Amino acid sequence: MNRRKMIKQSSLAVTTLAIPFPVTAITKFNNMTDKKHYDVIIIGGSYAGLSAAMALGRAMRAVLIIDSGKPCNHQTPYSHNFITQDGETPSAIAKKAKSQVLKYNTVKFYDGLAVSGKKTEQGFTIVTQTNKEFTTKKLVFATGLKDIMPKIKGFSESWGISILHCPYCHGYEVKNEKTGILANGNFAFHFAQLITNWTKDLTIFTNGESTLTQEQKDKISNHNIPIIEKEITEIKHDNGYVEQIVFNDNSTFDLKAIYSRPAFEQHCKIPQTLGCELTEQGLLKVDMFQKTTVDGIFACGDNASPLRAVSYAVATGNIVASIANNEMTIEEF
Repeated sequence: MNRRKMIKQSSLAVTTLAIPFPVTAITKFNNMTDKKHYDVIIIGGSYAGLSAAMALGRAMRAVLIIDSGKPCNHQTPYSHNFITQDGETPSAIAKKAKSQVLKYNTVKFYDGLAVSGKKTEQGFTIVTQTNKEFTTKKLVFATGLKDIMPKIKGFSESWGISILHCPYCHGYEVKNEKTGILANGNFAFHFAQLITNWTKDLTIFTNGESTLTQEQKDKISNHNIPIIEKEITEIKHDNGYVEQIVFNDNSTFDLKAIYSRPAFEQHCKIPQTLGCELTEQGLLKVDMFQKTTVDGIFACGDNASPLRAVSYAVATGNIVASIANNEMTIEEF
């Protein structure tokens, strides 16, 4: 064999090895733009949904993300306690994640709202607000929760900025500040136990008659934490940064931050219409593999966990992807 022929064959071998999957697969996924059927449809394109999409896309699954662009943390100025992204804005994290995920031509993104779904012999059908229909083998809900704001002027404007749900996410930034707990009963007691690790200048506001037990009150008193039972009419703030609580008797209380845990509901009702059960807390019931009570449907992120953190959402999305892909490989083999 002459030298020129050897070089030609060697170059061909290198080129062949550089292709990570068959040419037929590349062609298949380049034509996904107009697809109606997918291996997996993910409803919700924030941290959990994007995490699931990346892992599934890398597993050569045809994936469609449907997202309406309304994350529950849209007001939160900074994200913390997520390694490599500490102090970054939630929108910047999501934007970067989306750009990385969509580099995989196995993943497509549909900007719109999913409004209904039904079970079929082949899997599921999802219908959007514009009457687009897509079918899928597996269905993932990464739709988050909708917080129900209390009827207190200024609360919703400050939610996620200086009215906080989690000291692990935001406590360091308001450490040692004059801080309030807007809660009652067991929630108030638990927050009192937890937040004293970040600040000792703490006051509980029950917004009406306290439902704390006497034992709880005694323990709170031992830590010099006042309990104020007056009804609150307004939270004065400067662009979401709390300055003062105003009570119904027009008295006021100055402070810098408030912890609260308002009521919530599922952001998307489709899982329930498909038969997915909820927990007593109103979360989608899942097992350790993020499987809901309906075969073929998974849930990840805030809609299925009380641990509302970006890092946890990303982790559960990755779990969903591996389990869903494993199910499909077994079914197809």
